[in-house]
This record gives sequence, C-alpha cells and structure tokens, in this order.
Amino acid sequence: MSEAKEAAIKIIRNLPDQATWDDIMYQLYVKEKVELSLKAAEGGKVYSHEEVKNRVLNK
Repeated sequence: MSEAKEAAIKIIRNLPDQATWDDIMYQLYVKEKVELSLKAAEGGKVYSHEEVKNRVLNK
C-alpha cells in the first residue's frame, strides 16, 4: 500500500464517527500541506522572519 493511502486511512480512522466529507477533505488537505511545508523546510526553501516582514511591509 502506498504511503499516501496509509496516511489517509489513518487520518480517516482517527476521525469521529460523525465526520462529514468536508471534515475528511480538510484533514487530508492539512496533512498534505504540512508534509509539503516540511519538505520545503528540509530543502532550505524557507524565509526568515525578517525577510517575510520586509516582503509584507514593502508591498
């Protein structure tokens, strides 16, 4: 079984029985975004706090 499918099954199993489709989709979306963000951080694709402040304030 693929890693993604195993993670999805684990997420769904941990949701309450009354979880809606929206709840399931949201949890899967968050999991994907967190994993992508961690990979970006590991690859050095991050901005310092000062860089972010400068980008936001200079727009």
